[in-house]
Amino acid sequence: MGASDKPFTLRFWGTRGSLPAPRSTTIRYGGNTPCLEIRVEDRILIFDAGSGIRPLGDRLLKEKDPVQASIFFTHYHWDHIHGFPFFSAAFKQDNHFVVYGEPRGSRNVKDILSGQMAMPYFPVPLDAMRARFSFRDVGPGSRLQIGPAVMRTESLNHPGRAQSYRIEYGGKSIVYASDTEHGFKLDERLVRHAAGADILIYDATYTPKEYRDGKQTWGHSTWEEGIKVAKAAGVRKLLLFHHEPSRDDRALAAIETLARKEFRACSASREGKIYVP
Repeated sequence: MGASDKPFTLRFWGTRGSLPAPRSTTIRYGGNTPCLEIRVEDRILIFDAGSGIRPLGDRLLKEKDPVQASIFFTHYHWDHIHGFPFFSAAFKQDNHFVVYGEPRGSRNVKDILSGQMAMPYFPVPLDAMRARFSFRDVGPGSRLQIGPAVMRTESLNHPGRAQSYRIEYGGKSIVYASDTEHGFKLDERLVRHAAGADILIYDATYTPKEYRDGKQTWGHSTWEEGIKVAKAAGVRKLLLFHHEPSRDDRALAAIETLARKEFRACSASREGKIYVP
């Protein structure tokens, strides 16, 4: 069996931006905040720790013993880290996690995660997590070898900084680009980073009208801009991501319909759905 025949899958555990939005009208696309699981052969790669990491942790505990995984942070805004204290797999002693994130000044990723798990924000400290942790700095322009996969990082245009990840394996590639704001010109840096990707996951928080009517400089983009990037980069499939929390399933389906008129291989990302590049 060749490398391309072995598992390389993407599953969304959280697709929503800013705040969790669990209600009867968000079941189709999901209400949890950002968390992705990518499987490369037997390797588990987790991206961001929004509220979606809680059900992921529960699933991993049922599936594997011990659990070993790598966790990658795009940045540290609340919606990308607030699920981490509830990651059940982190409280079991035999499990092991390697955590990657970009430093902020003198604070590394461990310091930042510890900071949210401290009074007055949270009563349970990071040290209460009994799993074995390794913390590693990673910034834009990095190249990592994670088992059989190659990973590359790049900067995104977001307040306080953020970075995208490109995961390559067996001639296939997935690019995770959330959170980012488009400018007046096409983001050529992201176009290069996503060039030829099989899947591009792109921040499409706002509609073009919402963006024009007061959301500029808030750090997010639109489905129209995502299509521009996807076309320029020669991407095979575009997955719209970081859904605005007030947007229900009907509104997201309408955006999906509009987007597909411009780029047929475009979908709004769905919590629980498994994608194969």
